Order: sequence, then C-alpha cells, then structure tokens
Amino acid sequence: MRAARFHEYGGVETLVIEQAPEPHAGPGEVRIRVAAAGVNPIDWKLRSGALHKWLPLDLPAVPGRDAVGVVDEIGEGVRGAEIGDLVFGLGGDTGATAEFAVLSAWAHAPSTWSNEESAGAGLAAVTATLGLKALGPLQGRTLLIEGAAGGVGSAAVEIAIAGGAVVIGTASERNHEFLSSLGAIPTTYGAGLAERVAVLARGGVDIALDTAASGSLTDLVTIVGDTTRVSTVADHFNAPRGVHVVNAENNSALLTAAAELGRQGHYTPRIERVYALAQIADAHAHAERGHTRGKIVVSLQDN
Repeated sequence: MRAARFHEYGGVETLVIEQAPEPHAGPGEVRIRVAAAGVNPIDWKLRSGALHKWLPLDLPAVPGRDAVGVVDEIGEGVRGAEIGDLVFGLGGDTGATAEFAVLSAWAHAPSTWSNEESAGAGLAAVTATLGLKALGPLQGRTLLIEGAAGGVGSAAVEIAIAGGAVVIGTASERNHEFLSSLGAIPTTYGAGLAERVAVLARGGVDIALDTAASGSLTDLVTIVGDTTRVSTVADHFNAPRGVHVVNAENNSALLTAAAELGRQGHYTPRIERVYALAQIADAHAHAERGHTRGKIVVSLQDN
C-alpha cells in the first residue's frame, strides 16, 4: 500500500511517500480503506522525536492517529460494523496516513459530514469531550475555553453549547468572527484576560478548559477561583495541583456521541485546509506553525 512514512526522527523532510506493508485487523479492530486522515499536533511531535522519551516508535512509522474510510476487514469479536460501512475513528499513535489503517475505536460517519470533516473528528471530538466531562455538568454554566479556534477548541465550543453551556472562547482577532459563528463569545488571549472576561461574564465564569498550552493555566484558575474547575488537554507538564489533566482515549462511545451531535446539526468538524497525500510534508509544516482554525486533513482519494 502507499503510505506516508518517516525512517528517522526529524523535520518534515523525513516524510516520504512509499510502499509499506498492509496492516490487518486484530481482535476488536476494523481495517478501513482510508479516504482521509487527520493531522494532529501529536503527529509532528512524534515525528520530530520530541516525545521519544515517553512514546518511542518502531521506525519506519506512518504518521496519523485518526481517519475515515470504508471498512474492508473485521477482526474477531467486532460487533456493529460490517464490510462496506463508512466509519471514522482512532487507531494507534501512528498508522493512519496510508491507504489502509486499523481502528480500535470507531463510529459510523454521519451523512451530514464530508469525508474530510469525518477525518478531522476523531481525536478532536474525543479530546474535547473528555476535557469537558472532567468539569462536570455543563447545563446553565459559563465556560471559558482557551484556544477555542483550534481543532479541539472548536469541537469543545460546539459540544459544550449542545450541552447547555454559555461559552466564552479565546482566539486571535482574525478568528473572532469564526468563534461567533460557532456560538461562542470571542475574546483575545494573553495579558488582561481576567479583566476582559469579567466584562463579558457579569455573573462570573464557572469552569475553564485549556486546549492551547499557552501558559495560561494559573490565570484560568484565578478566573474561576478553584483548580478543580479547570481542565487541560494540552499542558500536561505545567498544570497546578488540582487542575484536571486529561488525555485522549480510544473510545467508541464518545465517537458515537459526537457523530450523533453531527446528525443533529450541533457539531461539524471545522477544516482549515485539505492536503493531498503527496503534500504530507506541507501538512505537517502547517500544523507545526500552530494557530490553525479547526483541523488540517490529508486526503487519500485520487492519490
């Protein structure tokens, strides 16, 4: 199969398109013929070697954790999926940016989403949902999301609003109109955040979610008044004691819930740009620059 791979840790120049062995579905897994794969911050961090100490890879490795495609192989014990189903979901830390990928958590893709949107949903939706769950009930509460225009942040905005929260989101000024279109109240990040938020939320902020790792956790704790009412899905090493530090997990139930919100029109993964497989290095370079509006996706159709 054709795949993007890297044979050593390093910059985007290590990425090549080449033939690679096909993976096969094990127990509880499905294999898909990939239509599109998401590009996430963990992809370039793994490729660069920045996470080698914590997540060493067997090289060569195929980047990518989430994808969408048609099921063409089903492992032992799988229920609820059949050959020919269009599903999106999550596999291992690597392996998605190839003609075939194995998923250990998946859901049927809603017809309301394009393949590119489905490809961008897996990791973002699960991460956002778990970050929000750590904060307790959403109904009637005011939530501040740091980094609300990114892939996880924009997912969190829509999921939280569907759950009944009032959402204030931080982003650069160029993304304020985008946040308003999602239903959030936009403001800028950085110095003076507490003062700006106080004007926007006269009754105060109840809970806060950090998706940006911008060094703002202490400020978020000050704004809500309690470490236990703050969660981060991004700043795993600098969180004050008491802040909920959340990691993504391969969870089919969470993916199914996100797909149902998509069917209802409450959540649509936002895609900033779609790259062809041959442009994988450009896609990673784009992701490394940060400040994306939604997700970056690699399409494997017509490759």
